[in-house]
Amino acid sequence: MDSPPIPGELLVDIFLRLPNPADLVRASASCVSFRRLAADRSFLRQYRKLHAPPLLGFIEVNGEFHRASPPYPSASAASVVALATDFSFSFLPAPACDWLVLDIRDGRVLLYRSYIETPGGAFRLKEIVVCDPLHRQYLLLPPIPDEVFTSLEKWVTFLVPQPDNADKEEGTAEETAFRVICMARRGDQLVAIVFSSTSGQWQAGPSHSWIDSFYFLTCSQCAYGCFYWVTECRQELLVLDTRRMEFSIADAPLEAKCHGDADIAIVEAGEGKLGMFVLPGGKRELSYYIIRRNNAGSSGQWLLEKTISLDYGYNFAGSMGGHLFLEHTGDCFSLDVKTFQLQKVSVSASKHRLLWPRAYTNFPPSLLSSMTVASGIREVAEKPMLEQDVEVLPAEAHSQHHYQNTTDTSARGQAGVSRIGGGADYGCGATQTVDHSLVSNSTTSHP
Repeated sequence: MDSPPIPGELLVDIFLRLPNPADLVRASASCVSFRRLAADRSFLRQYRKLHAPPLLGFIEVNGEFHRASPPYPSASAASVVALATDFSFSFLPAPACDWLVLDIRDGRVLLYRSYIETPGGAFRLKEIVVCDPLHRQYLLLPPIPDEVFTSLEKWVTFLVPQPDNADKEEGTAEETAFRVICMARRGDQLVAIVFSSTSGQWQAGPSHSWIDSFYFLTCSQCAYGCFYWVTECRQELLVLDTRRMEFSIADAPLEAKCHGDADIAIVEAGEGKLGMFVLPGGKRELSYYIIRRNNAGSSGQWLLEKTISLDYGYNFAGSMGGHLFLEHTGDCFSLDVKTFQLQKVSVSASKHRLLWPRAYTNFPPSLLSSMTVASGIREVAEKPMLEQDVEVLPAEAHSQHHYQNTTDTSARGQAGVSRIGGGADYGCGATQTVDHSLVSNSTTSHP
């Protein structure tokens, strides 16, 4: 007697519990009904919501990819992605070697390639692009209007993570939607300007009174939807809550204040708690603090949770969720805040310190692989400066921003349209070069 079929609702629950994406792919190949269920867009959104994409490696500011190596769990997936993904960014407007990485998040890469220097030695970005190197899609952001652009200085630019409810929206448009924030000084204010791929416009965001210690902010770090920067001398934390879109100031642990050259990283400690790692310069003792998250971390006491001894020469390479990333002579490591286990992720053949490495996470090409930047061309209509009580910053009249893919090779020279490189880097040699004046000193020199 044949067994009764498994109800579809139960199958969905079983498939959602598969911890490894490879197991889901294998299950989907067993029969047509399994394949139909696993390929359903709504199911895939639920699965991606419950299971974070694996860490595949680290990308330097010049685009060099250091993939995860055995025995790291995602090494096999990283090998597939390394072959399928264009980390040379040859699909971007040529010459591709001019583009430098600013930020990486949710499978997207934020890059820039041209800037304007000012008499005071500062610079401002002119060309910014967000791309999906796995699917070779990109969006060239419209320029910030000159009347706003020229009044800003001390730029820092970054991608905003997807909100927790992103999977509840239907359709590809929501899956490919993203935001970019440019944070800069404007007179006696620290202001944020927000670009939304949905509206195609720059909008005025929150502001905070300017403090001189903002001149030397560390790299931005994200936890629970909030971005954190450590101010000069490690005295305070500047916090930007991207859900409420508001700034605040939080206190730093005493140990951080006593070491002005300390490496500091923010992590998610679980159960709504914020965690912080502190590694004083030239020291081997890595301290881990936690604080109960309250009002975006603006109140509460830091409590020393654990101290870990490291070899000399470790440097912080960012953080993501509940993991701290470290770099040591070109090799990259991941430290889990729950187990405090240090795992080697990637191995460098050169043994030279990496230049601004950033973690890259994504699902390898499979059912779970989804475009993070939309393709096609879309014109953005001009909108009034004020719309529904939100200040809109329209691009210049002749400017347009376009969603491009690698099939568009005929638009070079047309106003507002950029040609895709298609693998050819005209005007570039075989080796990428980096303007070190833009990437040498934290966010004050690397926007």
